[in-house]
Amino acid sequence: MRAVWIPRPGPPEVLELREGPDPAPKADQVLVRVRASGVNFADVSARLGVYPDAPPPPCVVGYEVAGTVEQVGSEVHNVARGDRVFALTRFGGYADLIAVPAAQVFPMSSAMTFEEGAAIPVNYLTAILMLRTFGNVKEGERVLVHAAAGGVGMAAIQLCRLVGAEVIGTASASKHATLKSLGVKHCIDYRTEDFEEAVKRVTGGRGVDMVLDATGAFRKSYRCLAPLGRLVCFGLSQASSGMGPSRLRALMAVLQLPWFHPISLMNDNKAVIGVNLGHLWDHIGMLRREMLGLIADYDAGRIKPIVSKTFPLADAAKAHRFLQERQNVGKVLLTC
Repeated sequence: MRAVWIPRPGPPEVLELREGPDPAPKADQVLVRVRASGVNFADVSARLGVYPDAPPPPCVVGYEVAGTVEQVGSEVHNVARGDRVFALTRFGGYADLIAVPAAQVFPMSSAMTFEEGAAIPVNYLTAILMLRTFGNVKEGERVLVHAAAGGVGMAAIQLCRLVGAEVIGTASASKHATLKSLGVKHCIDYRTEDFEEAVKRVTGGRGVDMVLDATGAFRKSYRCLAPLGRLVCFGLSQASSGMGPSRLRALMAVLQLPWFHPISLMNDNKAVIGVNLGHLWDHIGMLRREMLGLIADYDAGRIKPIVSKTFPLADAAKAHRFLQERQNVGKVLLTC
């Protein structure tokens, strides 16, 4: 098998494509011949050495794949050799073969491409946990989506549209036309505009009902909330914005994060919520229910993953640079 390894923290060029022995599935696992793998900011952070959940280098990262079943373990009865599937992978996804617990493997409909399959798990599960499970988003509500042109942002736009919620999105100006074509009501150029002032202007001073923030600008996002508003924090991408390893940058970003006092939250009638999909592996039953619902949404034409660009597995460094420089409008993938 081939896999992309992180041998040490560093810029994208440290990534190495290596040959290794094929994995053998355990009794409860499925061996997947990978056709596409998702690239996420968590992978970039792991490469920079600032993602605490990642295994220590040398390691292979990757949270999601799509492909065909090559072999099944003796205890697996709901998946068969040759099935087209996508899967949640707790690392190891940057490879052309991977053994995955059967509970984390999902069937692909005939209409779904491998690229679409690999673009669903992390982004859409994160978005649905934020908007439905925690946020209880409703028709007519206004949602501020930071990094709206990213993978999670695109998923959130589609899920908001399903319930009739209005989206205000932050993104660089070059991406605004695409976002508006996808249903974003108002676009804010975070590079040239103060998003807090822009939100107040757009909402007539009321604020928004929900903010989805993976940038780390939590204090300003909180101030954008209307009464009964919900701030959902699900990342800290500012720590991954440099092109080299920067533990100091990450530490400074963490030290500058705000604290939200319970009395202030009560007096403000606001909520602050945290979501980390990578810490829900012990709740795979719940994740599986949500994923099967998302598959039904796809089959009914209610959601459709938007792929920004694909890179061959051997060009993982280019994929990381593309994502880290925020050139993407949608999902970035590796293909085998």
